[in-house]
Amino acid sequence: MTTPRFFAFALCAAALVGLAACSSTQNTSSMMKKIDQAGPPTPDPRVGLGGGLFDAEEAIWNLRMVSTTRPPEDFVGVTNSDLAFKDQYAIQGNYNGVLVWDLANPASPDLVTEYLCPASQSDVSVYENLLFVSGEGLGGRLDCGTQGNDQRVSPDRLRGIRIFDITDIRNPEYIANVQTCRGSHTHSVLKDPDDDENVYVYISGSAGVRPEEELPGCSDAAPDEDPNSALFRIEVIKVPLDNPQAAAIVSSPRIFDGLVEPPSHGMAPADIAAVEEARATGGFVVDRPNGTSFVVPDGFVMQLLGQMVAQRGGSGAPTAADSTMLRERLPAIAANWFGDDEEEGDGPAPGPTQCHDITLYPEIGLAGGACEGYGLLLDISDPANPRRTDAVADSNFAYWHSATFNNDGTAVLFTDEWGGGGQPKCRVDDPYEWGANALFTIEDGEMVFQSYYKMPAAQTPEENCVAHNGSLIPIPGRDVMVQGWYQGGISIFDWTDPANPVEIAFHDRGPIDPEQFVMGGSWSVYWYNGLIVNSEIARGLDIFELTPSAYLSQHEIDAANTVRLDYLNAQGQPKFVWPTTFSLAHAYLDQLERSGGLDAARIAAAREALDGAEGASGSTRNAALTGLAEMLDGQAGSARDAAKVRMVAATVRDLAAM
Repeated sequence: MTTPRFFAFALCAAALVGLAACSSTQNTSSMMKKIDQAGPPTPDPRVGLGGGLFDAEEAIWNLRMVSTTRPPEDFVGVTNSDLAFKDQYAIQGNYNGVLVWDLANPASPDLVTEYLCPASQSDVSVYENLLFVSGEGLGGRLDCGTQGNDQRVSPDRLRGIRIFDITDIRNPEYIANVQTCRGSHTHSVLKDPDDDENVYVYISGSAGVRPEEELPGCSDAAPDEDPNSALFRIEVIKVPLDNPQAAAIVSSPRIFDGLVEPPSHGMAPADIAAVEEARATGGFVVDRPNGTSFVVPDGFVMQLLGQMVAQRGGSGAPTAADSTMLRERLPAIAANWFGDDEEEGDGPAPGPTQCHDITLYPEIGLAGGACEGYGLLLDISDPANPRRTDAVADSNFAYWHSATFNNDGTAVLFTDEWGGGGQPKCRVDDPYEWGANALFTIEDGEMVFQSYYKMPAAQTPEENCVAHNGSLIPIPGRDVMVQGWYQGGISIFDWTDPANPVEIAFHDRGPIDPEQFVMGGSWSVYWYNGLIVNSEIARGLDIFELTPSAYLSQHEIDAANTVRLDYLNAQGQPKFVWPTTFSLAHAYLDQLERSGGLDAARIAAAREALDGAEGASGSTRNAALTGLAEMLDGQAGSARDAAKVRMVAATVRDLAAM
């Protein structure tokens, strides 16, 4: 039965132009501050936080910490890496293996699986009952043994992809592996919408080429000397879903053909000062042919000195003679790291030999390849044979690391892991454009640069900080991303306008050790079914929820949380589709109010009518919603944001049809 109160709502819907007089005591506009009146906290609370491993000071803005959970004993002190999700589980890679957390109660995640199987980096992905885990380091073993492997050539070494059956996710079964010449630093799983029998795994391996005696067919010669060279290519593995044990490499696309060495920037002021200090105090400094220099970290120096001791057949602590030997050999050692000892030929030097990470977006048939010195756009319509369609370089970028598309595929964001993730690159005098994100629109198949975004709070020299892994949050009508910045914490920003990205939320901790560098921070942080889950390198697993603010309304959060995924691999980007709900319609209205896209009286009237219709049923609800949709359509032409008004109208019309 229609109540008198609902008749008032319906009348408002029928006369929207004059609805300023149809006020409601439940009007939410009074609860929302204008975005131009809001701003981040000043001074920024992330600056100057006290340090500690599990007791560091924290700063948080527009987020709620739901829980933080320490790693189990066998994984404490070992690097936590990437995340994948399936059902209510978060699967966390770790250099010692894989952890599986049940998130059914996010306030107290339940560790249901500790699978000990060392291999760096243990990046993880899932599809149906299969789990894929990357292995690249020399110590990974086929038998998952913890004893490592110090042989130059070993039949026991694993460098490639492990495949597990996780039908029983509490008891993963190791069923197959695929070895590759350069291992798997990262990988990306592609489910082609037109192929239900297979999945494809794109391999990005950035290590040196393994000896042919260890894996036949591996060659580190230039492609013009050996067409089968493992350089300048990626690997595509085809995995039959009904027989994953038959997984094998089906192609090695040379997506780098024709690329030359990109431009690069020089050294930051703080790095120049550190090099000068190291030279003055007897530190170990590497000078590269490209004019840059860097200080070898103390921990790595000790490893190298240990090698000098072993090479002379000695034992015990390194001597002055070992230090002298290391100084003599360091240029050759570093040249081997970076390939700086390769002979220079005529013409420009070649471009990248491998990608660091590839983000696949099968719904739009494209991938974003973050490939060391370039950002690539790839056509993946033929999943076994990706084809490069565009490439961009930028002298402000040092190492193209990962990519994220916006939801409609009209823009792409690339991250720059300047310093490799183990160095402080968010210091007060580090250039904003270095170690940041670069945002591009995609226009006629080409990437067009728009702007940079960098986590804006200065961090200390003891905190490794640079752009790293993140994902979109499904806020309807907007492009909002959460991203990890190692010890710079996590930053959430809106890049709906790629030329003007804006931070809207953050969380950060102080350094693990305020006196010296200790590796830690957010490796990756992703949105999954209403939760924001953070893989903290040293501290474990964090779970957050969004809170309403001037930048984000409760309706927008509610609408985002109606998106439910069966699984998530951030490097296999899903296309978000929002169910038709009253929260979705309200979210669009909130956005119109925030932007001034429709006048306040009409927004208030639409909310009044929408609230009334939500409380009604049957033909009464249908009539009110249909009338509201018609009125909104009529007002769109004179609105500042006609497209968003039509989105509200379409949602209201869909509600009427339900």
